[in-house]
Amino acid sequence: MASHETPDVTRRHFLTAAGFMASATILQAADVPLTSPDKDRPNLKIPPPAGKKLGWAIVGLGSLAANQIMPAFALCDKSRISALVSGHPDKAKKFAAHYQVDPKSIYTYENFDSIKDNPDIDVVYIVLPNSMHAEYTIRAAKAGKHVMCEKPMCVTVDEAKQMIDACKQAKRKLMIAYRLHLEPYNLAMIDLVRKGTYGKVKYIEAQDCQDTKPPNIRLSKELGGGPLGDVGVYCLNATRYITGEEPSEFSAVSYQPKDVPRFAEVPESVVWTQTFPSGIIATCACSFGMHGSKRYRVVCENGWFQLENAFGYSGQRMQIHDEKGLHEVTFGAVDHFQKEIDHLSDCVMNDKEPCAPGEEGLADMKAMALIEESARMGRTVKANA
Repeated sequence: MASHETPDVTRRHFLTAAGFMASATILQAADVPLTSPDKDRPNLKIPPPAGKKLGWAIVGLGSLAANQIMPAFALCDKSRISALVSGHPDKAKKFAAHYQVDPKSIYTYENFDSIKDNPDIDVVYIVLPNSMHAEYTIRAAKAGKHVMCEKPMCVTVDEAKQMIDACKQAKRKLMIAYRLHLEPYNLAMIDLVRKGTYGKVKYIEAQDCQDTKPPNIRLSKELGGGPLGDVGVYCLNATRYITGEEPSEFSAVSYQPKDVPRFAEVPESVVWTQTFPSGIIATCACSFGMHGSKRYRVVCENGWFQLENAFGYSGQRMQIHDEKGLHEVTFGAVDHFQKEIDHLSDCVMNDKEPCAPGEEGLADMKAMALIEESARMGRTVKANA
């Protein structure tokens, strides 16, 4: 399969463009206007200056921010780190020195709202515990800043709605950090489905399992932890972007061992089946107590295709099985975080809708609430019932 890179301009196209430029030069030299003044569009959007980079404030300097998000800015064309927000001043100062952030642009959670007075901050990236996502997204919007919020979007459906409303009222962009919406292998999987390459999709199997050891905020109920929101959301979101549909029915089970201290507050595993209006069936599993497995397989009428390490930061492997047998497809590696960061910057610069707006996160929050209800009630539940 060919990559999704834009092909080079052909010689014919180049000559055509060169001819147009020559014609334009002649007209301008003759003082002939190219357009009539009365036909100029008053609201014409002027692109930002070449090389302009939006300033980003990183809120929360934990492992994900330190090891994946902040290093990605070195690869960005449209984004730079301009501020840091942390409850640990010493750590923030070290990161500020490393990333050449003005010490005056270091904030705490107590003075966070004063970011409204810093014109060097255009976008805020929320990398906090899940229980804090809603509060700081809303506060950032009120401060007049665009927002990237890590997944899961928040803890409840109501919080998700409040986040969306706050950003709309402030006329600011809200994107949920679903980095895989911009990742080549996942995009190729979607493309196979949209083109119907192997016929209709019949079944999807997805897993995101890991062995999470304490101490870890993912094991805290108060901080919004648990395998469903942390890793299960990848499975759920994948089934939604693969099918292009919203699940209509859920049947789930949750396992929380009583004799394992680390699972005193959150389940070890959640497994569920969901159906879609078209008849597609998907089974998903997530866990904090299993050996690592991050994959999904799409089974169609005339073949299947799967993605190993589908939800990882790198190392994806795509395999296809059809009438010719098993074969593998490869794409060039990309930095997932650079892609999503520059994507939102581009959307802000050019007033475009992000690929994963707040409504995308809300859809997952609604689905996860139904999965939890099914597991709790021990029965199948329907969406919009």
